Amino acid sequence: MEQVVVGSRSSVVGYRVGAVVLGAVLVAVAAQISIPLPGTPVPMTLQPMAVLLVGGLLGARFGALSLILYLAMGVAGLPVFTPTVPLFGIARLLGPTGGYLLAYPIAAYAVGWFSDPARKRGVQELWGSGLSDPARERGENPSGAWVPNHKPEVGRVSVNPGLAPGVREPWGRVALGVLVGLVLIHLGGLAQLAIITGSIAGAAQLATWPFLLGDLLKIAVLVPVVTQLTPTIRARF
Repeated sequence: MEQVVVGSRSSVVGYRVGAVVLGAVLVAVAAQISIPLPGTPVPMTLQPMAVLLVGGLLGARFGALSLILYLAMGVAGLPVFTPTVPLFGIARLLGPTGGYLLAYPIAAYAVGWFSDPARKRGVQELWGSGLSDPARERGENPSGAWVPNHKPEVGRVSVNPGLAPGVREPWGRVALGVLVGLVLIHLGGLAQLAIITGSIAGAAQLATWPFLLGDLLKIAVLVPVVTQLTPTIRARF
């Protein structure tokens, strides 16, 4: 049994690391699809959509980690940022689109948190291995520490880490998470442009109003995708 648990832990850790890296790569690929818009230094890209998708699928912690990795890759000089903005490395974070980028980990965390609303606080999968601890569920082992010779139940795998078995994300909470994530991204971009331009109204003309219709389309596409795929993806965590 101990070998099974160790093996399960190794596979879960590997899956998590791979998911975090793939999430960062997905956002980097989405950044390359960029359309400059007249009258604004902010291009139309698929980045926000990829950020929200990564946050929804990987959850709050791993979604945020994935976006932090993405920013670190860009600061290090890797070509992961949108190519239509002529700034590189850390200078990109200080430029007109830097507020959006800095908001990405926060937005991913928000989407992940909202898309995981039915968390049963007293139940956790044993070290993410898919093994549940019945003593913990009965309140006999509230610390969740491993007890020698204690046999956990096998086969009670939640559809989401920390969720009660069989619980799925309601689409309304997913929609709220996507909306909150978009608002946070816009607030980040608006704040930095307001500092650069010295005007909130002027920043809104550059950073908010041209993108509202596209944001509605993002919500319409992302909500069913995240709702459908999240249980399958997070069950591996």
